[in-house]
Amino acid sequence: MLKANIEKALNHQIRIESESSQIYLSMACWAEVNGLEGVAQFMYNQSDEERMHMLKLVKYVNERGSHAEITELKAPKTKFGTFKEMFEELYQHELFVSNSINELVHITLAEKDYATHNFLQWYVAEQIEEEAQAKTILDKINLIGEDRGGLYLFDRDIQQLTVTSSVSLNTNP
Repeated sequence: MLKANIEKALNHQIRIESESSQIYLSMACWAEVNGLEGVAQFMYNQSDEERMHMLKLVKYVNERGSHAEITELKAPKTKFGTFKEMFEELYQHELFVSNSINELVHITLAEKDYATHNFLQWYVAEQIEEEAQAKTILDKINLIGEDRGGLYLFDRDIQQLTVTSSVSLNTNP
């Protein structure tokens, strides 16, 4: 059984992951209606990924003898000035999620809940990758500038985007 404050913190993270899924879904809708099919597909995939992050937390909380709670969510923004602004918001959101995961890890260490601490290491590594991906996308957008041809290629190529972060590298000799 999880300690009450850890259960509460994990349930808070469940909500954050759920809202993240909704944010990406809203971004996908915006991109789709603005003719950015590649960006839309990328965002739909990200939305699905965030939902899986949420479900992984739900299962963990329930398996540990506690109760995962599904709460109401804050409605995401539905309009974005430009696709660059949308990706800047995405990057800021990923930084927010990373901070939330780090706070959760801190709580588990303070409570000496090493099982939950170990479980959360996957999320720590995942957030390193999410931040690296968002930063790479922003770097590419900045390279494009106002070039419409570049935007067309970016929209097409984002579907195949893969980013190798430091945690993805195989460190075995």
